[in-house]
Amino acid sequence: MSVTTTHDAGPAAGAWPVVRPGRLKVFLGAAPGVGKTYRMLDEAHRRAARGADVVAGFVECHRRRHTEAKLAGLEVLPLAGHDYRGGQYAELDLAALLARRPQMVLVDELAHTNVPGGGLHPKRWQDVEDILDAGIDVVTTLNVQHLESLSDVVEKITGVPQRETVPDEFVRRADEIELVDIPPEGLRRRMAHGNIYPPERIDASLANYFRPGNLIALRELALRWLAGRVDESLHKYRVEHGIGDVWETRERVVVALTGGPEGETLIRRAARIAGRSAGGELLAVHIARSDGLAAGVSHAALAAQRALVEDLGGSYHSVVGDEVHTALVDFAMAENATQLVLGTSRRRRLERFLTGRGIGDTVVALSEDIDVHMVTHERAGHGRLLPSRRRTLPTSRLIAGPVAGVVLPVLLTLALDRMRGTLNLTSEALLFLVVVVAVACIGGVVSALVAALTAALLLNYWFMPPIGEFTMSDPDSVLALLVFAVVAATVAAAADRSLRLSRRAARATAEAETMSSLAGSIVRGDQTIPALLERTRETFGMDTVDLAPDAPDAAAGSERHVSAGSGSALVVAAGSGAFLILRGRTLPSSERRVLATFAAHVGAAVERARLAEAAAEVEPIKAADRLRTALLRAVSHDLRTPLAGALAAITSLRTPDVDFSEEDRAELPESAELSLNRLNRLVENLLDLSRLQAGALTLELRATTLEEVLPAALDSLEPLPADGPGIGVQNLETVPALQADPPLLERVLANLVGNAVRHTPGDRPVLVTASDLAGRVEVRIADQGPGIAADDRERAFEPFQRLGDRDNTAGLGLGLALARGLTEAMNGTLTAEDTPGGGLTMVLSLPVAADPPAAAGRL
Repeated sequence: MSVTTTHDAGPAAGAWPVVRPGRLKVFLGAAPGVGKTYRMLDEAHRRAARGADVVAGFVECHRRRHTEAKLAGLEVLPLAGHDYRGGQYAELDLAALLARRPQMVLVDELAHTNVPGGGLHPKRWQDVEDILDAGIDVVTTLNVQHLESLSDVVEKITGVPQRETVPDEFVRRADEIELVDIPPEGLRRRMAHGNIYPPERIDASLANYFRPGNLIALRELALRWLAGRVDESLHKYRVEHGIGDVWETRERVVVALTGGPEGETLIRRAARIAGRSAGGELLAVHIARSDGLAAGVSHAALAAQRALVEDLGGSYHSVVGDEVHTALVDFAMAENATQLVLGTSRRRRLERFLTGRGIGDTVVALSEDIDVHMVTHERAGHGRLLPSRRRTLPTSRLIAGPVAGVVLPVLLTLALDRMRGTLNLTSEALLFLVVVVAVACIGGVVSALVAALTAALLLNYWFMPPIGEFTMSDPDSVLALLVFAVVAATVAAAADRSLRLSRRAARATAEAETMSSLAGSIVRGDQTIPALLERTRETFGMDTVDLAPDAPDAAAGSERHVSAGSGSALVVAAGSGAFLILRGRTLPSSERRVLATFAAHVGAAVERARLAEAAAEVEPIKAADRLRTALLRAVSHDLRTPLAGALAAITSLRTPDVDFSEEDRAELPESAELSLNRLNRLVENLLDLSRLQAGALTLELRATTLEEVLPAALDSLEPLPADGPGIGVQNLETVPALQADPPLLERVLANLVGNAVRHTPGDRPVLVTASDLAGRVEVRIADQGPGIAADDRERAFEPFQRLGDRDNTAGLGLGLALARGLTEAMNGTLTAEDTPGGGLTMVLSLPVAADPPAAAGRL
């Protein structure tokens, strides 16, 4: 996979020649060992064969023979030696390279940090910048974990901090980025065969950084990062060439959400459309008006729809725009969407006939190459024909408005009558217009119409000739009166609308601040339910807010008033069978809508608390039941088996009726001894496990070497059969002493090796190896049996679990559980992983011994 971007370098004005910047090619890998350096060398040979002047500036082969062989035949630039803290280090010789000026140079490991004081720059990628500025092409390598934007993500995945990083912007400027990819299992096989690291580092690397899950995650990171680079290149190309048409490089489905009840239907339909093609992408968009005052938008519904979109793997977007159809099409075009999903209009037929075509029809006309899906739903054609008649003014102002519409024009008439002759008709009409606007501000548009009618009549009767009569002989006077009425009504309607919008804006702002405060209290509160109740009381100014498991007085429905002592209480259903009881003032309808959101949060918190409490109560019972069942099964079978064998041998010896040979008489006591030893080990395991669970195990941690503990552990095992597997031991002497309790470590090793021997075929050995890494010693006991499925590995460490793949009847199933418990008591870990080539490997990790050894302690 490669991404290519062309940089045009034209001639510049001036006398000095302009050097064309060099071209940069990056071989990107998900992890070390995927073959980046080999591919870089292969590219160098290909270009050299075409006659290019190629120099290897810095190539790190890591003693890999295939890579070293590929380097042969290329000119290798000598490295510059630098002394640092008593050591000699070789770095890229930037000065010699710039003096040599080849056409192309190979620079391996782009993220490398130069030796302090060894060059002009602290980072190798900065050296590469100088090389490119000099007009020299560069081919380099980089692992995805060294990208600056992904270093923290890689650390969370692998547990290894990334100290050497390269800015993403520098890598994105590359002319070509080619992904060098290999499946995780192939990379692990390459590692196991010794083709990446030397033998002493293989086991530790396979168990840590090169775990299958790590490699899968790193591979996905590399693919996603490169896919983002491809999208950027495509977008840049479309912008540079002015391409506005949709290029169906992948299926992108945009679903338009209005905040209405049909949203979930549209989202699921769009998700099905996107899922029909591989790599389909779902985008949900809500077009919000710039003034934030769109009617019919339910923010609670939008929040639920956003959660649904994200659950379905899509992304949610909010775009501001007054013209919804234009903003929607512009968003779809910008996202290179291929399909657009809208719901059919909720308006009734008469409303559509009166107001013209809706947003859906307009979007279809503007969509060009984008396919538009108009999805029917249960709310289609069921919207309101007229706006809601809910009041926005208090009752006092609704009464005072019409009264003022009659009284104020009369008072103005009396005042103007006293001033008759000082003002002309135009000035008097303007004064009446001011009165009409004032009445509109008091009582709304209805009051303004009353005032306009009253003012028109008074103006005609008292101030327009003939005075004292309702006649209109002068055409100019008639026109002036009509204009006055129209202007008065228009101004009154505008003032009323402005007042309504300002109130709606203030209410929306208050609700947004309340919801923000609610979210903050939930995030910060340690006790969710008490914090929510207190926040509800403070927000709505109530005397008390309580939570009841049942509705008082058999209150039904989501909200109602019930009697409570001397007054009444508002009961609101919170969900999960709980109810909020609010005592105090009477809440208006506008606040009850916000209260419903608070109640929903309280109901969700109650449900979570109930589930957590139920899980906490059930889990100990389930664990005890499992332990009791397993113990009874074990005692009834596993303890009885060796006891029955020993009893049978001793009873046979004491039977006078049977004449045993000397060989039989010697074998029977030996058989009884073996059975009793097995019984003794089972009882000791039970006792040790009970001491571990009770926290009564005594430890004496000190510096301990594997050479003194492992032989004793192997001697304690039952004698191996002649056709059984052998036990191989490697690298014990190369690891430092570890901090452990020697007798307990001996028990752990004996259990692990015995378990491996029991599950390994006779023709294959059990291998015990050791290595040290980052202050810890890892002991690996590898068998070559069928192994254990990945999903069952943690169960294998539970008491009384026998997941063996050959013999499921031997032992109580305590060996691995006891081994892990003793290991964790010594500050260690015990995990299971696949053996390369088949089988199971137990990895025992303990800290390296400190000076002086730790004192004895008690758990």
